[in-house]
Amino acid sequence: MAEAADADDVAALVRYARRAGMTVTAQPSGHGASGDVEGLILLRTGLLNEVEVRAQERVVRVGAGVKWGQVLAAAGPLGLTGLAGSAPGVSVTGYTLGGGVGWFSRKYGLASDSVRAIDIVDADGEPGRVTAESDPELFWALRGGGGDFAVVTALELELYPAPVLYGGRVIWPEHRTREVYDAFLEITAEAPRELSVWINRLQPPGAPPMVTLDLAYLGEAAQGQDLLARIDKIEDAISDSRGVVPVADLGGIAAEPTDPAPSIARAELLTGLDADAVELLLAKPVEPLINVQIRHLGGALAEPGGGAGASGAVAEPYLLGLVG
Repeated sequence: MAEAADADDVAALVRYARRAGMTVTAQPSGHGASGDVEGLILLRTGLLNEVEVRAQERVVRVGAGVKWGQVLAAAGPLGLTGLAGSAPGVSVTGYTLGGGVGWFSRKYGLASDSVRAIDIVDADGEPGRVTAESDPELFWALRGGGGDFAVVTALELELYPAPVLYGGRVIWPEHRTREVYDAFLEITAEAPRELSVWINRLQPPGAPPMVTLDLAYLGEAAQGQDLLARIDKIEDAISDSRGVVPVADLGGIAAEPTDPAPSIARAELLTGLDADAVELLLAKPVEPLINVQIRHLGGALAEPGGGAGASGAVAEPYLLGLVG
């Protein structure tokens, strides 16, 4: 394992690995780590932690070790947000190189398509800066194609206006699951692009099974309340955290654990949620899984612009995630 203090350290490490016939793989935080380290050097990038917000340009520059919580904390007070996912402890670079489906992707697309420039070290150990103009093919591949093409040391990403956010999590006991699914289908059938709704069947260790809706609306609270009024008809809510959400607290909606824990996950895109699919998803207990989640997609995700990266369009309207 090696820890880099700057881009020069990364370049020196890659040149050493090339001479030694070894592979380098970067691990900013360990989120989603596979544990397969045979024949490679594990590069920790936590010290590459610069965050520079250029508010007038609506751009943020982040080092390869920066986590989304840091970006949201810096951008939020300026009325801006990046296209973050559900967890503040996830690295910006790893998430973005893989595409990045987040709270505001229905409005603005994948996080990878918001990249404006990428600082890299190539396989020869040479530093470089990649943009749409300097190397359009590599720029396309890095934005959604994963981290196999170069070691990324910094990213520049577009930021988006977020003067007000409304959202939160509503939790019900298991016996309300079918009603919550019906509400989820009803809301997502007509949801504007500013609204993202995710449903979870949860079975936390040592707790009873429950069902939740995670909600984020890029707009005024009153409008968000109107769009989600259908939820208020479901009785027996255990908790309801809906309200105005500071950008810096976006990670609190899903409240995912931040401590390391062993897990295995699987995700599949769904072409729809007809009656048969819903029955299948509701038929059995969640155990031995911890969570069965469905995220509503669509919007800008299905219509990438001409500058889209390797992930391309996501035509399917729902994403199923399983975690155990």
